[in-house]
Amino acid sequence: MSIDIDEFEDRSSAELEEPSNAERVLRFLFENSDKAWKASTIAERADVNENSISAVLNRLKERDLVRHKGSYWAITDDTERLRRAHQFHRTVQRFDELYGEEDRDEWIEASDRASE
Repeated sequence: MSIDIDEFEDRSSAELEEPSNAERVLRFLFENSDKAWKASTIAERADVNENSISAVLNRLKERDLVRHKGSYWAITDDTERLRRAHQFHRTVQRFDELYGEEDRDEWIEASDRASE
């Protein structure tokens, strides 16, 4: 896939990033909140690899962002929780833009040194 060079020049790195699988699933379920969906349909409609969809949905369920009954999934009915999760996500993105992304390995090393 390619983009126009002007778009490349004018947009920030964050704006050029593709949404994560979780973001795609949440967006799809939010836009179609009047229905519950099977995982395979969510994967297809949200453009998420079908081999990944179960893990994505289960992580979202652990965070109470989706509901699950039988073989069907739906967005949470807790709109405040969804709003806070989105706000947190945007805040983290903004900090990453301002200060750079965190390096997990650096955090582990620092933790190991602190526990010595």
